[in-house]
Amino acid sequence: MKKRLIYIFYFLIPVGTVTAQDTIKTLSASQVAEIVNRFHPVAKQADLFIEKAKADLTISRGLFDPALENTNARKTFDGTEYYYYNRPELAIPTWFGVEIKAGLEYLSGNRTDPTDTKGETSYIGLSIPLAKNLLMDKRRAALQTARIFRDASAVEKRNILNNLLQEALKSYWNWAARYQTYRILSNAVTVNEKRVQLVKTAFRLGDRPAIDTAEALTQLQHFEVLQSEAWQEFQNAGLELSLYLWTDKDQPYDLPETVLPADDLQGISSNAFVLPELPSLLETARKNHPELLLYNYKLDALAVEKKLKFQDLLPDLNFKYNQLGKGYNLAKTVSSPLFENNFQYGISMGIPLRLSQGRGEYRKARIKITETQLAQNQKQLELENKVKAYFNELAALKNQLVIQEKAWLNYAAIQRGEETRFSAGESSLFLVNARENKTLEAFQKLQELKAKFFKAGIGIQWAAGILFNR
Repeated sequence: MKKRLIYIFYFLIPVGTVTAQDTIKTLSASQVAEIVNRFHPVAKQADLFIEKAKADLTISRGLFDPALENTNARKTFDGTEYYYYNRPELAIPTWFGVEIKAGLEYLSGNRTDPTDTKGETSYIGLSIPLAKNLLMDKRRAALQTARIFRDASAVEKRNILNNLLQEALKSYWNWAARYQTYRILSNAVTVNEKRVQLVKTAFRLGDRPAIDTAEALTQLQHFEVLQSEAWQEFQNAGLELSLYLWTDKDQPYDLPETVLPADDLQGISSNAFVLPELPSLLETARKNHPELLLYNYKLDALAVEKKLKFQDLLPDLNFKYNQLGKGYNLAKTVSSPLFENNFQYGISMGIPLRLSQGRGEYRKARIKITETQLAQNQKQLELENKVKAYFNELAALKNQLVIQEKAWLNYAAIQRGEETRFSAGESSLFLVNARENKTLEAFQKLQELKAKFFKAGIGIQWAAGILFNR
């Protein structure tokens, strides 16, 4: 299936490095895609989106940074030193909710709290949540969510590029189609200019009536008007395409009139248009479309929120323990036996009696997950329908291309026959012009169908979520 996709859209695959500064006379769809990927402001904003998500992750990691604090206090009054207190402390939060603290303490004075220890002491201890915040707390939730959003930012970039390239490449094929129309009409003008001269010569020689010169001139003027309109539409299509062309200096690139489409619709036979495999495209859309993947990341983030909200249903049960030591020797403090001497501990517990807030927050978190799952299912159905719709359009256009190419060949054969009869004096210039108009209309319609096929091809890749890989 992949090889067949590449065969259909072979001209979309980048064939080399292209910069907006290169002096080019032609512009291909692959070059447009590369320029958009590298230089378009929206594409660059997508890169900044990723950098912003990385910065948010760094901020969340900061919640687990060790913290060094120092408390210093002193009070004297009426010649009496009430107290002098100094305590440097190092706090180390861990991923499992346990917080480790170590510090030195000095206390002196005449009016100190009897429960406080004077002199130089040291301590090392920990704080452990035994119920609420044991498996999840705000710090861990923030870090996990930031990691999810960091990964999601790369998928969001793919989604942005998928949408941006769809718009840019459709503008390219519209520009290419307008150029083909202009080429066809320009060729028609050239042919009719020669015909006018031949008819005038034949009239002067007495071989053709005077009315034929007016007939030939009218046909020429008709094509000249159409050529002028086609040139205007081609220029306007170029302006639309220029919206997606930028330089590496973040400057818009105005497409000059001398640059022409590199992809020649006239040179592509209808046999080259091969339909992709619909089941494979649908499976690709379900598994890899960035919009669906973003829902997965959103669900992961909501699952973290649900775990955090569940903690509000648990009681606050915290245990704190400090191992104490005399002097500033922390190593000696750590080596002291636990719960035998020189220790301090405490247990605190609390719980709301009705748990109204906790129950409400947890229920709300579950509802958010259900809402997101329903939205994801709806989005998947929409994308599958779009893939099917574009596939149906491709199939219809493929059939129309085969028929239209045959019709054009038949019109061309009829025109050649009419021109032969005209040369033999068995027909009129009016009939020749009528046959020519039909032939040109059929040829122009054929090129428009080719452009529509390529646009539908862009659309089905976009709906499958693989256009950003081009």
